Amino acid sequence: MISVIFVCLGNICRSPMAEAVFRDLVRQKGLESKVQVDSAGIGEWHVGKPPHQGTCKVLSEHNITYDNIYARQVSREDLHKFDLIIVMDKKNLSTIHGMIGESNVPIYLLTDFISGSNKSEIQDPFHSGDFEEVFHLIKLGCHGLLDYILSKNNNRDD
Repeated sequence: MISVIFVCLGNICRSPMAEAVFRDLVRQKGLESKVQVDSAGIGEWHVGKPPHQGTCKVLSEHNITYDNIYARQVSREDLHKFDLIIVMDKKNLSTIHGMIGESNVPIYLLTDFISGSNKSEIQDPFHSGDFEEVFHLIKLGCHGLLDYILSKNNNRDD
């Protein structure tokens, strides 16, 4: 089993959106028994809360469920138990590198998996309100991430 955790600042906008989108892709491919997906935030401000209403709205508009996704804070244990840590922006990346210490767990920006994109980060829609643009980037990144996982594990589903 491959385990993936998506991390953003508060775990109510970007990372729960990525978790929901990636879970949906994994389900569509019938890989639920092979890929575990979770999300968490750097801060503790929203622990226990459901995703932001903008996240819920855009996911619903794209027929993607977000059942059982509630904000939680990332822990040091998370950073050592997941196979891949996927962050949304460079500040998240820096924070996670500072938390993880010595580890071989790969840490990537989600935009690393968007081929041909000039975007280096997925901006936080909490203040901008641009949830549709964020959804578009997350969807592209999640498709690229799943392709990466499948090719790396020789389980490509053609």
